[in-house]
Amino acid sequence: MILNYSLADLESLAKKLIKQFESYRIFCFEGELGAGKTTLIESLCRCLGSTDPLSSPTFSIINEYNSPMGELYHMDWYRLKNEEEAIQIGIEDYLFSGNYCFIEWYQNAESLIPRPYVRIQLSNEEETKRVLTVNIIE
Repeated sequence: MILNYSLADLESLAKKLIKQFESYRIFCFEGELGAGKTTLIESLCRCLGSTDPLSSPTFSIINEYNSPMGELYHMDWYRLKNEEEAIQIGIEDYLFSGNYCFIEWYQNAESLIPRPYVRIQLSNEEETKRVLTVNIIE
């Protein structure tokens, strides 16, 4: 699935993604810095009912948010050095929790991610438009 969207479309896009992939709990995000990964994840968390303050987990690696759907985990693996470091900080506990996991820079420990999962690739088409490509990774 390929979608073009603008920032004004984020709320409806988030609802569409949650509905279309309702049986999935792990969503991995790919895109250059500034492509909109964190902003889209924030919209997904809001769509799932979280009213917690949302922020990028670049330095904390994992942010946890409350929602009526249970805990939501927003992870940013940009700073992970390797998979061993991910294991040491307990990433697998989050991945196998059955809760929603939204992961930026998943490539830094990709082999730890249970399959299937939703991969969302974001790219900038122009300053106000983004292109979203969604695949299921089996």
